[in-house]
Amino acid sequence: MDEYTVTTACGRSGTAVVRGAELDRLVAAVTAPRAAEPVTRPVDALLTVVGEFGAGKTTLVEAVVARFAADGGRVLKADSSQSETHLAFLGLHQLLRPVRGRIEALPLRQRGALHVAFGVAERSEAPDPMLIGTAVLTMLSDLAAERPLLVVVDGAQWADRASLDALSFVARRLADEPVTLLVATRDPTLRGLAAQEPTLTLEPLDRGAAERLLDLQPRVPAGLTRASILDQAEGNPLALVELARAAGDHDSTSRTIYGPLPVTERLGRVYADRLAALPAETRRAVVRLATVDNEDPSHTVLSWLPDIGDPVWAPAEEAGLVRRSGGRLRCDHPLSRLAIYHAAPAEERRAAHLGLAELFGDQDPDRHAWHLAAATSGLSAAVSARLEGSANRARHRSGYAAAAHMLERAADLHPDRGESTRLLAAATSAAVLTGRLDSVERLAARTRAGTDDPTAAALAALQVGRLMTLTSSHNAAFGQLMRPAAALADTDPAAALEALAAAAVVRFYSGDAAQLYEIERLLPLASVPSGHRLGERETLLAGWAGVVAHPDAADARFALRLPALAAVAREEPQTLVLLAAAAWLLDETELAARTYDAALASWTSQGPLPDGLGGVAALAYLEQGRWARAQTACAELAAVASSVGLDHAAACAAATEALLCALRGDVAGAHARARYALSLVDPRESRSVLVLAHRALGTAATVEGDHETAHQHYRVLFDDRGNPTHYHLSYPALPELAAAAARVGRREEATRIVDGVERSLADAGALAPRRAALVRLSRAALAPAEEAEHHFTAALENPALARRPFERGQALLAYGEWLRRRRISDARLLLVDAEAVFRRLAAQPWVARAQSELRAAGAQSGTTKPDAFAGLTPQQQQIVRLAALGLTNREVAEKLYLSPRTVSSHLYRAFPKLGITVRSQLRHVVDAMTADREAGRDIDARGGA
Repeated sequence: MDEYTVTTACGRSGTAVVRGAELDRLVAAVTAPRAAEPVTRPVDALLTVVGEFGAGKTTLVEAVVARFAADGGRVLKADSSQSETHLAFLGLHQLLRPVRGRIEALPLRQRGALHVAFGVAERSEAPDPMLIGTAVLTMLSDLAAERPLLVVVDGAQWADRASLDALSFVARRLADEPVTLLVATRDPTLRGLAAQEPTLTLEPLDRGAAERLLDLQPRVPAGLTRASILDQAEGNPLALVELARAAGDHDSTSRTIYGPLPVTERLGRVYADRLAALPAETRRAVVRLATVDNEDPSHTVLSWLPDIGDPVWAPAEEAGLVRRSGGRLRCDHPLSRLAIYHAAPAEERRAAHLGLAELFGDQDPDRHAWHLAAATSGLSAAVSARLEGSANRARHRSGYAAAAHMLERAADLHPDRGESTRLLAAATSAAVLTGRLDSVERLAARTRAGTDDPTAAALAALQVGRLMTLTSSHNAAFGQLMRPAAALADTDPAAALEALAAAAVVRFYSGDAAQLYEIERLLPLASVPSGHRLGERETLLAGWAGVVAHPDAADARFALRLPALAAVAREEPQTLVLLAAAAWLLDETELAARTYDAALASWTSQGPLPDGLGGVAALAYLEQGRWARAQTACAELAAVASSVGLDHAAACAAATEALLCALRGDVAGAHARARYALSLVDPRESRSVLVLAHRALGTAATVEGDHETAHQHYRVLFDDRGNPTHYHLSYPALPELAAAAARVGRREEATRIVDGVERSLADAGALAPRRAALVRLSRAALAPAEEAEHHFTAALENPALARRPFERGQALLAYGEWLRRRRISDARLLLVDAEAVFRRLAAQPWVARAQSELRAAGAQSGTTKPDAFAGLTPQQQQIVRLAALGLTNREVAEKLYLSPRTVSSHLYRAFPKLGITVRSQLRHVVDAMTADREAGRDIDARGGA
């Protein structure tokens, strides 16, 4: 629990007085429907209450919980505590403990994932965090099917990261569930759950509300004492109540009036005085309770404490330090627990921790190790080893934040300096996988400060740089990576190559030519050190860094080895992601998409970060024509980025999603996502986002017929001589720039740009075929009418274009439009093919354009009505396909990381759109769609012959 009930003798009435408006808002948002009313989801699936310590968050939460339960709803509640922050999945375990029997009803994989997360089962591989989230989502959905559900996380700033990540996953998938998540936290910058809207911020009480709260206290302060309390409490309800209580004692009056001390110190002294006044036996019992730090102690812990009915607790209860109610024993408030703990003599705290360590010794090795470490004041290699073992178990359960914290404490305890450095380095590596740059920087700084080993210091800097690649500070990230690369080139070439590979990622995101020079200067030094033979991983990284930094100059032999390397690495998802990115950069789009598929299929839990350019998977899927999968990849990247505050990763996801929106005709969505992406980055440091966002905005303008605006956006992608703003991402938009320029009378300017791109073909290596096709299409748009046809035919004969459906569809449409004005019968064939391609992609603006041209050519379009399947959302299409295979809603939900209720809701909405009434008809819909696709492929093959 994080708050104090801001009234004492007046119970809940004080809350209604001082926080009445906030309470009404929360109750209105989450109150369960009455039995006679239909069960529907509340308006907001997630509500966050933010306020400083003592602001009254828990008071409001408890009032909402009481009202919700009184109206017939079910409540699951987790009270987070500071000492358990680093125990992975503890908050989730506490939340689900009242319904733990429901775990056995989950599908096998989900059940197993939760068992491993909760430490009740072992598994050779760590559970997939998304599978854990799906298991929780399924449980909550099943519970909500019986009656509305309120899930409460109180004190979320102390909740363990693994639990918050799981609940954040759930929160984004509650659109169709009668479930509300209510989160209370004091930290307004808390990532994940609290970063989502809506948020209710509890501001300090105004003077009038503070006066009313003081009037409700058992002994109402007056005069100078009252004025001092009002001034020093600064509107904090807890401070008002506690200072009023202290002022009631004659001995504390002068201190209350005149002590200009910080509130935290003053209140700490209040509790220290109360503790000192207790009988020795009561004090020891209270210190034990404060050391447990568990709002709902287990039977094991209760057996270690005096019985709840023991008279030893009476003095502490009278002093306002503990509460006994409903068979529960607890400290009266976290403030009292913290003050008691810190005010207690060190030997009493140590004795309490040792007692708890012994208590948990045979039951919970992680808590045993943690309490043993807390009881250790000096150095101990044995305790350090126990903590390292706990960290390894946490890491195996995807609890990277907990692992980093335990490893850091293990480093503090180890007497050997070299071992301490090793443990700090391990803590830094674990922290990287949390995505929290501040933690990584702090741990890396500790590593450097504690060692004379330049290699260890350089490796620590490498970890910081590795994470900085996903932020918007690319110049700083590049320097952070190149320094250790240079330092390690002679002594540790493998680590130097890791740094250069990460630096190449920065080069891709930034598009900075100066960074290419630095990478190419240092790469040979790290790749071929004197007397050293590179291993398989190092050889791969050396080739990969070269491809990412400068794909035009890539070694042709590396490209030829990619399929074999992907086959060998089929069980290594991190390596597969590297190979997929290289394949995409070398224009091997189909291989890239297949390799990304293999990586995601075999991925278990290597951390949430889109390492090794994993974030460009969406672009590979987009080029391959799998736009629904591209959308999913964007959503996954955005979720990771938002949960850990990685602005550049979020910008990449938003920019790619903007392009998808524009291609589908969602102009408003394209504008919103592109503008958001640009707001997150400095365009001088992130040319990748700049180019993607402006291409999306140009495409959206084209959809609206605003070719002048489209041209302005496309011009951002090239300079006057045809040099690309981004060395890889600019080129696909060249035909679009040429078409817009032709429409607004800027042919000469565009021709100079195309000339410059054509000159680059001589040095384009493996990228030359596709780039040549793009040049041909651009020439066709800009050339005199009599010269256009041979450019069209040359482009369509290029195999590189045939492998990218949308680019091929654009070529067919443009050529068909040109032919309609000259040879109408030939035009019809091309326009029919173009329409079929765009229909399969659900590129509605281009479908409409092709149909318009077909009507002008005197022909009917390939369909007499819009494709019903294409009219479904990408997620609905996925659900329909899986349901047509005979999968149950629960099975579909597990595959797509949704709840069964969400699957049911999507099917319910899809049936009328598809013109069907029963589930068995889904198979006919999918068969018809597949047959149409196969026919389209035949047309494509005929057109590309």
